[in-house]
Amino acid sequence: MPAASTTLRLLAVSVIASLTVTGCQSLDDAGRTIGHADLVNDLASRLDRALELTYSADYQLPGGRTASIVQAQDPARSAYSYPGGKLTVTEDATTECAATGGRTVCTLAPPPAPGSKPTVAVFAEAKRRGMLTPPVVVGMLTDAAFDPDAVIGQSDTTVAGRHATCVDVERAAGDFTACVTTEGVLGSFTGQVDGRPMEVALSRYSETVDGAAFELPAGAGVVDKRTTGS
Repeated sequence: MPAASTTLRLLAVSVIASLTVTGCQSLDDAGRTIGHADLVNDLASRLDRALELTYSADYQLPGGRTASIVQAQDPARSAYSYPGGKLTVTEDATTECAATGGRTVCTLAPPPAPGSKPTVAVFAEAKRRGMLTPPVVVGMLTDAAFDPDAVIGQSDTTVAGRHATCVDVERAAGDFTACVTTEGVLGSFTGQVDGRPMEVALSRYSETVDGAAFELPAGAGVVDKRTTGS
């Protein structure tokens, strides 16, 4: 509905200041002179470092749908919930749950190697169902930083009460706007992903987590595809 789309834009866009960076220079929060590649790389690095944070975040998607991200440390683990599915990454397994026909089935795969992060491919199903995860946005920002023809604008905004820095990217591969909070959490995203429009906006952020977020849905069937031998 149009109302849902309008709500997302109100959450994502309350711009304080804006300037255009077209391969020239801008100023970061510390007043340093930076080029457009540095600006985009800074946001990508901020998102990447946030994988080391403990937090829970709720997101609004188009059509009144919702999603969430929950992360905790010691041990590092994360959970991504989205319409019709859930993905958890722990030291024991990478688990993808999908609800079809009124039944939820969770498939367990080997976890990432110690000290490494999940590959972008792990988040493909979440993306297909409308939830754009931080690792996917990191990849898009990195690609934009290496695109000499990209036109990039910067702005500051407030999303769910958190200050965020945004970049407006115009490039042949698809335009998008991504906002990242000071903490490094994905604040919002609007744009083309794999040829289709996507919108995600942070609606709640907390530095506390509920341990139940990393558990499998109650009553879910389990398919264990982890290897048990060497």
